[in-house]
Amino acid sequence: MAAMNRAVPAPAHPAPLTALVDLSAIADNVRALRAAAPGRELMAVVKANGYGHGAIEAARAALQAGADWLGVAHLREALDLREAGIKEPILFWLYGPQEDLTPAVRHGIDIGVSSLHGFEQVCEAAANAGRRARIHMKIDTGLGRNGATAEQWVGLLDAVNEADMRGLIEPVGVFSHLACADEPGHESIALQKQNFLTAIDVAKTRSVNFSRRHLANTPGVFAKEDLAFDLIRPGLGIYGLSPFADRNAEELGLRPALRLVSLVAQVKRVPAGQGVSYGLGYRTSVESTLALVPAGYGDGIPRAASDRAEVSIRGKRYRIAGRVAMDQFVVDVGDDKVRLGDEVVILGANPGEPTVEDWARATDTINYEVVTRLSARVARSYLPVA
Repeated sequence: MAAMNRAVPAPAHPAPLTALVDLSAIADNVRALRAAAPGRELMAVVKANGYGHGAIEAARAALQAGADWLGVAHLREALDLREAGIKEPILFWLYGPQEDLTPAVRHGIDIGVSSLHGFEQVCEAAANAGRRARIHMKIDTGLGRNGATAEQWVGLLDAVNEADMRGLIEPVGVFSHLACADEPGHESIALQKQNFLTAIDVAKTRSVNFSRRHLANTPGVFAKEDLAFDLIRPGLGIYGLSPFADRNAEELGLRPALRLVSLVAQVKRVPAGQGVSYGLGYRTSVESTLALVPAGYGDGIPRAASDRAEVSIRGKRYRIAGRVAMDQFVVDVGDDKVRLGDEVVILGANPGEPTVEDWARATDTINYEVVTRLSARVARSYLPVA
C-alpha cells in the first residue's frame, strides 16, 4: 500500500503560483509499479518536464527508487538530463527529418527508430560521432502513429542488419505503444500484443535480436494481459495519477506527487450585480466578497475552467467566478472570512482538496493534460525523498 501523504511545506518566499512536489511520492510510485511487474526493468518516462513536475528532479527520485531507464520524447530533453549529471540509460523517440542526432550518439543516448529515413539519420550521426548508435526499433502494432508498419518492417530490419555489420549501430530494443490499454478488455490490446510478438519473430528470421522488448505504459502495467515483457515504460503512474476511468490512484497503490497552490492577492466587497472578469458573464447575485487568485492560462490554468473548476480556501471549496484570464482568476466567497494571503489550493493531494481528476472533468480533458500544461512560469518547490 502506498505511504501516507507527507505535509508539503510552503516555500520560504511564496510565489504567485507554486507546484509543491513530494519526491517521496514519486519514489513510492516507482516502487509500486516495479512491484506490479516483478522481475522487469522500469523506464521512468519524464518527458514534458516530468509531466509538469520537473524532469530532472523527477528523474533523480525515480532512479533513487530503482528505475533502470529514463524515457523522453525529444533529444533536447535527453541532453538536459545528461547535462544535469544523470548517467543512466536514456531513450528518446521523436525527431524531425533534418535533426542532427550526433549529440545523442556522443552522449550515449538511445534512439528510437520508426522509419527508414530516421534510421538513415541515426547512421549518419553514428558516422559523425565515430561510435555505434544504440537503437530501439519501433513497430506500429495498431496505434497508427509513429512506428514502422508491418510492410516496412522487413526492409528496416535488413537495413539495421547491414549497418550493424558496418559497425554503425547496436540494436538494443524493440518497442511499440498501446492505443487502448486504459480500457481493460478492449479487443485492440490482445491484437497489438500479437502484432508485437509477430514483429519480434520476423526480426529473428532476419538475424536481428533485442535484449529489451517493451510495450507496457502505465495502464499496460496493470492490464490482465501480460504486457510487461523485459521492460515496463510507465509515465502517468510515476506521478501518482491513474490512467483508468474506474480505478483511482489509491486503488492502484499510487499517490499524487503534486499540489498546485496560490495565495489570495486581493479581497474586496462588491454589491449585488457586480460583473466579474472579461465579458462580465458572471455577476454576483447578492452583496459579496471577491477573492483574486494570481494564476491564469499563462501559467497553464485552462481557460475552459471558467465558471466550472473549483479551488479550496481555508478548507472550503469555491467555484471560479467568470473567465480565467492570462494571469488571474476570481472566486466569489460570499460572506466567508477569506483574508489576503490565504492559501488557495488549485490542485490538491489531501482529502477534500480539488484533485487533478476534478479539474480534468471540469475542463473536459484528461489528467495527463492538467499537470503537463503547467508552464515554466510556475515555481516548483520540492520535498526530498525521505
